[in-house]
Amino acid sequence: MTSTQQPEPDDALALERQVCFALSVAARNVVAVYRPVLEPLGLTHPQYLVMLALWQHGELSVKELSALLQLDPGTLSPLLKRLEAAGLVRRERDPKDQRNLALALTDRGRALRTQAEAIPAGIVQRLGLPLEDLVSLQGALTQVIAATKRALAAPGESPADSQESATVA
Repeated sequence: MTSTQQPEPDDALALERQVCFALSVAARNVVAVYRPVLEPLGLTHPQYLVMLALWQHGELSVKELSALLQLDPGTLSPLLKRLEAAGLVRRERDPKDQRNLALALTDRGRALRTQAEAIPAGIVQRLGLPLEDLVSLQGALTQVIAATKRALAAPGESPADSQESATVA
């Protein structure tokens, strides 16, 4: 099959039919769309996610932030060090539990929110998709995230084999 041919209707392994492929490419491309918007703020996309969580929730422990972002604390550590070096966050001992680190926004980090408020609308405009479609996509992806969590929580259980599930997995 050449690159211009459509996959066979019964080819369950056709690249174009794989949810994992579509999600992977979409994620890379969406992050690439964010990159030039975030650069003037001095943020990478993962750092932006950290800042979003802190703007929404205020002071958080690293453990709480890790759970919110669904990232391993080891992955967060270098991000947090860079945000601290940039003067956007402070890492200090959690007053509720001295064994844990807590994160708090600095004045500069709080002020950055004002600039960031234009980002969502700017991304919607850059994507050129109707807002309703993006809201629907976010809802569908939230369902995919929940389904993957259930699947990961119950290893060994496999979904019923069906032609439909085989062609979109």
